[in-house]
This record gives sequence, structure tokens and C-alpha cells, in this order.
Amino acid sequence: MKPIVSCKGITKVFGKGELAVHALRGIDLDIMEGDFATLAGPSGSGKTTLLNMIGALDHPTDGEVVVDGEALGGMKKAELSDLRLHKIGFIFQAYNLVPVLSARENVEFVLRLLGVSPSKRRSRSDAALAEVGLQGMENRRPSALSGGQQQRVAIARALVARPRIVLADEPTANLDSGTTKELVDLMYRLNQEAGVTFLIGTHDPRVMEYSKRHIEMIDGQIESDTSS
Repeated sequence: MKPIVSCKGITKVFGKGELAVHALRGIDLDIMEGDFATLAGPSGSGKTTLLNMIGALDHPTDGEVVVDGEALGGMKKAELSDLRLHKIGFIFQAYNLVPVLSARENVEFVLRLLGVSPSKRRSRSDAALAEVGLQGMENRRPSALSGGQQQRVAIARALVARPRIVLADEPTANLDSGTTKELVDLMYRLNQEAGVTFLIGTHDPRVMEYSKRHIEMIDGQIESDTSS
């Protein structure tokens, strides 16, 4: 297997002088094709900052991030947007759905940006929603869906463009234990059956139980990296 993501010497400093905060301190990390990995650590350990570096949502103060063979450091803003669109799926704690759009339209939005034809957008979006158990709910807006159903829409949106890796930041933080199990079961099945690579930032032990690889962060550094 080859790395989908490679981080070399990643540091991130917010602010300057005495007010400087060292969020990441020399991170070396490879995420391999097919990984189902959890990234854990206490609040302030650097999990979200590292996910933002890998997802090209922010840039490191020093070091290099490579995603699917492409070094992010030399890319222009438009190139980074293109890489995020084609190669990275995102799942957020707050779902980040557009409230005035239906479930189908939220999922279709990514395909619209990719220039997929309307007929193919609809078929692919409906297939993605069916895969996450939302068949028959395509026309519902987020306000008519439960928290778990909204997160399923977010997972479908993350996967519909067939990204190389899905980054999830505390995806179960707002969900009860039953819904959490259903969603983690779903992500794990997508990893096992479809080969989707997942990196999940979490402190939820219910998520970590499924992890084939567990990365622990403390104070902006990787404390441990173990595989089962």
C-alpha cells in the first residue's frame, strides 16, 4: 500500500512573539490507502489543526503535506480548491448542510461544482443517499431530518465525488449512542467494502473501538501510533 497522505515536519504557529501558540510541533505522519484511522487527543492537542492541514483548509508554518502524490505547499488557491473538490471528502461535527436545500440537493452540490450533468447528478446523489440508508428522504430539508439523518446526508455528500480520503472532525459529537453506532458501522462498512480511506478526529471511545489504526496527539505532537 502507498500513502494517500504524507506529512513531513508539519508545524503550525498561531500569533507571534509571547502570544504565539504552537498548535503543531513537527508532525511526521503517513495515512495509508485503505486506512480506517482515528486521530485522538484532549482538547487543544492539535487534532483539528492537523485535519485542516491535510484537507488544504489551512497551510502549515513549516513542513510539507502531500495528498495523493501532490505537494500542497506550491499550489495556488484555485488548485487547492480543485484538489479538495476531487480528492478529499469532509464530514464535520455540525453537519454543514445548506438549510434551504433538500438532502438530494445538498449531495448534488458537489457534483454541480464538478460539472456533472443534471441527470447523472440526480442518479449519483440518490444512489449515495440510498447507500447511507436515506432512500425515500431525498426531498427532505435538514430541518425535517434528525441529527443522525443529517450526518448521513453529510456522509453521502462526502462520498458522492468518490474522493481518495474522507476527513471527519468529531462526526459523532452531537449524536446519541445508538445513532453513533449506526454511523460508525456505516463508515466502517464503506471502508471495508468500498475501500474508502477514513481519518477521523475524535475523542469518542465508541468510534475508537472500530479503529484499525489509532493515533494519539498531545500538545501538538504524535504521542503514539498503533495498529491492530
